[in-house]
Amino acid sequence: MDMEKKAIKDLLNKYAEGKCSEAEKALLESWYLGYNEDPVNISPRQLQEAGEKIFRKLPGGSNNKINRGTLLAAAAVVMLVISLIVQLIFHKNEPTAALKPQDIPPGGNKAILTLAGGKKIDLADAATGGLAVQPGIRILKNGSGQVVYQPVDDRKGGDQAGYNTISTPAGGIWNICLEDGTKVWLNNSSSLTYPASFRNKRERNVTLEGEAYFEVAKDKKHPFTVKSGGQEIKVLGTHFNVRAYKDEQVIRTTLLEGQVKISTADHSSSNILIPGEQALFTGHTFRLADASMEQVMAWKNGYFRFDNTPVEQVMRELARWYDIEVRYEGPVSAEKLNGRISRSKNISKVLTALEATKIVRFKVEGRRVTVMR
Repeated sequence: MDMEKKAIKDLLNKYAEGKCSEAEKALLESWYLGYNEDPVNISPRQLQEAGEKIFRKLPGGSNNKINRGTLLAAAAVVMLVISLIVQLIFHKNEPTAALKPQDIPPGGNKAILTLAGGKKIDLADAATGGLAVQPGIRILKNGSGQVVYQPVDDRKGGDQAGYNTISTPAGGIWNICLEDGTKVWLNNSSSLTYPASFRNKRERNVTLEGEAYFEVAKDKKHPFTVKSGGQEIKVLGTHFNVRAYKDEQVIRTTLLEGQVKISTADHSSSNILIPGEQALFTGHTFRLADASMEQVMAWKNGYFRFDNTPVEQVMRELARWYDIEVRYEGPVSAEKLNGRISRSKNISKVLTALEATKIVRFKVEGRRVTVMR
């Protein structure tokens, strides 16, 4: 059975990547369209009909007789798809459905830019164009919503511009291009503090709380350093993701491209990461591990990805994205959750998919979600 489950998972992944054959695509879509309204409660008669439909759609199936053994095998496939598809098929980027009572919409582009002088700018409400001018720097919001820092000819230089902070609330994300060309994608409940200009600075130092993905502009003469939760990451130009939420015990730094040096704040311990590696920092020591790039980059690509993820961690991610309060009623299940779900869906769709695993149940009251066994 484990091999059958793996085969179905592989088939679902192929569907997500657009690599399914016509027969495989028809198999999955016929089930999805036929049972999307109530995928769990299927009668024996419906199961038999579903098995016949699947058998007919397989290559050569329409020319063969359906014996009982073949039909039962097809029905078994249906049940496996039912148990797995509710966890994985929600990757499709469908438009957000009309809100139901007690439903909560997903997060979106929301952030506050705080300038060195204390002025705050709501980036979601700000119009496209100029946002502010600082010594040697002009700050713009372009047509894509990205905040861009542009150097201007100023004899004073950018060293007097001071430090700015961009912060996202629960349910907010934003993208920024710093003065040196470095691009940063900020996840929800996060903040990045940085010099408005790197001019006349030996190093490009920024501070992160929460999670962000960096594409650092190459500059061998001016290393780029990210400080977060007791660790420092030093690079010359590379792509990496840092997850440093205060409510999580481990800071995860994952390298996608290039090379980074990661060390404790006092430089008593350090490691060099290569692409595909992840450094796990517990506040005192580092542990290196292979990383699942799909899981690490899921938030930036618009979905949740759970790979043997504890229930509490799943709920922390939902709380940050949907801006909800999470409570627990009774002991939390020790079973782990797996699946891929679009972040563009209302919370009711996500909770329904998680409940279909039979590991958890939920009660929603306003913006409070109670987790039950």
